[in-house]
Amino acid sequence: MPLVTMRQLLDEASKGGYGVGAFNVNNLEQVQAIMMAASETNSPVIIQASSGARKYANDRFLYHLMLAATEVYPDIPVALHQDHGNGPATCKSAIDLGFTSVMMDGSLEEDGKTPADFEYNVRVTREVVEMAHEVGVTVEGELGTLGGIEDGHGSGEVSLTDPDQAVEFVERTGVDALAVAIGTSHGAYKFTKEPDREVLAMNIIEEINQKLPNTHLVMHGSSSVPKELVDIINEYGGEIRPTWGVPVHEIQEGIKHGVRKINVDTDLRLAATGAIRKAFNEDPGAFDPRFYLKPAREAMKEVVKARMEAFGQAGHAGDYEPLTLEEMAERYKKEGHQLTTG
Repeated sequence: MPLVTMRQLLDEASKGGYGVGAFNVNNLEQVQAIMMAASETNSPVIIQASSGARKYANDRFLYHLMLAATEVYPDIPVALHQDHGNGPATCKSAIDLGFTSVMMDGSLEEDGKTPADFEYNVRVTREVVEMAHEVGVTVEGELGTLGGIEDGHGSGEVSLTDPDQAVEFVERTGVDALAVAIGTSHGAYKFTKEPDREVLAMNIIEEINQKLPNTHLVMHGSSSVPKELVDIINEYGGEIRPTWGVPVHEIQEGIKHGVRKINVDTDLRLAATGAIRKAFNEDPGAFDPRFYLKPAREAMKEVVKARMEAFGQAGHAGDYEPLTLEEMAERYKKEGHQLTTG
C-alpha cells in the first residue's frame, strides 16, 4: 500500500471511535520497530519526523526508509508526517519530498522557541493549508504551547488552549487536525507526580470537542514514561530522576472526546536506551552494533504494540482503501472551507 494521507487515517479513526499513535523516527531501527508492531497488531500508523530528525537522518535516507516500509508491509496504511514544522518553507520542503501530512506549528515563531501571537499563527497556518490541500496533503495546526524542549523545539512555557479561540482558529485556517495544549510537555520530565485532573487539563479537550465535534484533536507530549523502562535504564548505570508521563487511561479518555492522533516519542527512546544499557552490561566486550540494536528494536516494538492496542487502532489496518494525493486534492476542492469534517 502506498503512503496515505493522515486525514484519511483520522477520518476512519473517527468513524471507529479510536485513536492513532504517531511515532517519531530518526533511524532504521525505529522505522522497523514501528512497522513490526503495526504488522503484528494489524494497525494503521502515523510515522513522523521532526526537523531535527530530517537533519540527522538526511531527507532522502528517511523518505526511502518509509518507501521500503510500505513495500515490506504492503497491507499497513502509513501516513508520513512532518512534526512541528516551524514555518511554511519547512512544510513545503516536506511536501516536495513526499510527506503526506505536515504540521504547521504557528504557536511559536519561526525560531521554534518564541511564543507567537494568534494572528501570526492563523496567517502562517492558513498559508500552509492552502498550499498543502492543493496537492492533497493533510495539515495539523497547534493552538497553545506545550512545556519542555525537544530537538531544540519549544519555548519551555505552557499556554493552555482556549476553547473559544480554538473554534475561531479552525474556522479561519481550515486545518484537518488541531493539536491542543492541556498541560503536557515534550521529553521525559513532564510531571513531578502522577498527574490528576488539576494538572492535566482534560476538561479542555472535552470542551473543545463539544464546540468542534467534527474536528480531529491531537495530543502532543503524550509519552507515558513507564516506570519499568526508567528502572531498566537506572539499573544499568543510567541517571533518570523520578518522573511521570501522561497516563494511558487519560489518553483513552481523550480518545472518547475526539482525540484521534497521539504523539509518542520519549517512550521509544527510553525503551531503546534501557535495552542498549542492559546489553552492554551483559557483555561489556561486545562491539557489533547488531548486538545492541536488535534488543533496542525489540524493546521499542513492544512499547508501540502496547500503545496501538491501548489506543484502539489494533485490528483496523484493513479498514482503508488508499486514496491518492490527487483524489484527496479533489476532495478538498469539493469540501471548500469545511476541511475538518470527518
